[in-house]
Amino acid sequence: MRVYIAGKLGTENEIETLEMINKLCKDLGIETFLPHRDVGIAKGINDVEMIFKGDIIEGFKNCNMVIASLDGIHIGSGTAWELGYAYAKGIPIIGLKTDESIEDALDYLSPIIVASTKIVKSYDELKEELRELISLCKRNISDN
Repeated sequence: MRVYIAGKLGTENEIETLEMINKLCKDLGIETFLPHRDVGIAKGINDVEMIFKGDIIEGFKNCNMVIASLDGIHIGSGTAWELGYAYAKGIPIIGLKTDESIEDALDYLSPIIVASTKIVKSYDELKEELRELISLCKRNISDN
């Protein structure tokens, strides 16, 4: 299983959140694609093609799921784009929203994202969702 980890990269806290999601996945034996680690961060307009090719063209190859950090008063345009792309490709999405309830965040989180994304409220819930998915994958493999 390979997970694409999406989220904003503007602050140390945002990067730390993505790193925590990455660690949780690694602890469960899940391979990850972490854009800032695996491709880098755009430093200027000359980097945009490299970022797009690395994050989207390469990053989504063989990706079975997207996990997105949804914390903050907006999720960021890049994250929203990645979620729409994943949905269009039929890739399951789990959103992690730890800072407030979905009901309180609905106006700026977007009903479209809420309707298309399984949203969990904690790292423990995320871990349980991933364990269930791993178990389901193992059952499917043993049935074939």
